[in-house]
Amino acid sequence: MSTTVFDCVVIGGGINGCGIARDAAGRGLSVLLAEKGDLGGGTSSAATKLIHGGLRYLEYYEFRLVRESLQEREVLLAMAPHIVSPLRFVLPHHRDLRPAWLIRLGLFLYDHLGKRKRLPPSSFIHLDQDEAGRPLKPGFTRAFEYSDCRVDDARLVVLNALDAAERGAEIHVRTFVRSATRQGELWRIVLENTLTGERRNISARSLINASGPWISEVITNQMGLQSRYHTRLVKGSHIVVPRLFDHSRAYIFQNADNRIVFAIPYEDAFTLIGTTDVEFQGSPDTVAITPDEVAYLCAVANEYFSRPIRPEDVAWAFSGVRPLHDEEGTSAQAATRDYVLELKNGANEPPLLNVFGGKITTYRCLAEEALKKLQRILQEATGKKMGPPWTRRSLLPGGDIGTAGLEGLAARLVAQTPALPAATAQRWVRHYGTRALNIAGSGGALGRHFGAGLYQCEVEYLVQVEWARTVEDILWRRTKQGLRMTKAEAQRLDEWLHAHLSALTPSAAARTTHSGE
Repeated sequence: MSTTVFDCVVIGGGINGCGIARDAAGRGLSVLLAEKGDLGGGTSSAATKLIHGGLRYLEYYEFRLVRESLQEREVLLAMAPHIVSPLRFVLPHHRDLRPAWLIRLGLFLYDHLGKRKRLPPSSFIHLDQDEAGRPLKPGFTRAFEYSDCRVDDARLVVLNALDAAERGAEIHVRTFVRSATRQGELWRIVLENTLTGERRNISARSLINASGPWISEVITNQMGLQSRYHTRLVKGSHIVVPRLFDHSRAYIFQNADNRIVFAIPYEDAFTLIGTTDVEFQGSPDTVAITPDEVAYLCAVANEYFSRPIRPEDVAWAFSGVRPLHDEEGTSAQAATRDYVLELKNGANEPPLLNVFGGKITTYRCLAEEALKKLQRILQEATGKKMGPPWTRRSLLPGGDIGTAGLEGLAARLVAQTPALPAATAQRWVRHYGTRALNIAGSGGALGRHFGAGLYQCEVEYLVQVEWARTVEDILWRRTKQGLRMTKAEAQRLDEWLHAHLSALTPSAAARTTHSGE
């Protein structure tokens, strides 16, 4: 290894951990990130796949959070145009729920709080004259429409990790932080590879705990410390069903319990419906959707859609646990999605920064704030000046698409790799942007076809470049092709992966100098 003393060690490979690692590496700090499972394997890949201001947060007077989120929506749309895209939302007016004047007021604030530049404003539509009304029950005649963005959340995490690695950070998946203790002015940390059992001792000038719903567990068990903040675990579950409507807009549905549920076009042939907000007790490692949650989401959708859906229609379901900052006396849906950064730094001891809460949309701001809190301490410890904030106008890997757009990039990819089916080329450019041009082998070789447009060259790329280690990593986080593959095809991929993984996995030395090529 190039060094055993890092300026920053980050625990947790979700969106906040990877965002912090990227920001820190870009400022010239030496960084190591340890993730006990897969990148984005927890909460960060179980979201509603949105970059949004949070329209419903206005009801809870979260004006600062909404403003920051709306501003970040514009930043992320420019930063990652391959995985973040505009999406219009249709909010049918339900005469028994929120009054029309209240919705109009909320949308007026939503349009103006964040200094909107790229996205069109909200509007009013007559559902009997608009295609958005066709899938809905006849009783819904009026609706409001507004803008937000969709995102591939799991890929957003991986791209932040990839950029961090290309700026010098070490990214280690399947790596458990066995212990972290203060010794003098350094943290002494024991890492354990969960696949091999191999252990490694490292040191750090600062430690950042971005372990999401495991944060309190890490503080208590691995560090032997206490925090004055507490997390509130709230489970959000989603279902994916065959496509319910043909147009490209999404729906946001009000419900009598004051929750809202989205119905979003997903992966071309499906509709994503969610989310629930229920209190969660137990280990986040065992989170799963319950039959009651499936029934709840079906019932909300059936309140609005003419064509009913049933639990047996569900093609895929997933759940995640949000680690919200605990506020006593609030309901699960009213609990704040804002973040809290707790800096613990006594005299002559290295700092610990605990990250509580947060949402995908504001991860970049959270990372900037985290580095701001650590800047003075690290500059004194290292004797070197930390670089300034830099991510606001940056691009994530593959985001340098240019004026040709994704369609032009797909045409270029097909011309470069004639054997590649057009549908696969479209998916590649949506997932990898310009990095799609680097996936095929020499002479455009695709290798073995595993099914559903998934080729050997893409699997090798995901293992060698994007830290994929299991079939689940590949099918459900990196590509979403698990929605299209048969069980037999997935089994054949699993067998192939087990036979070739050791040969494909980069060595430790390669990881420290990884260039992303």
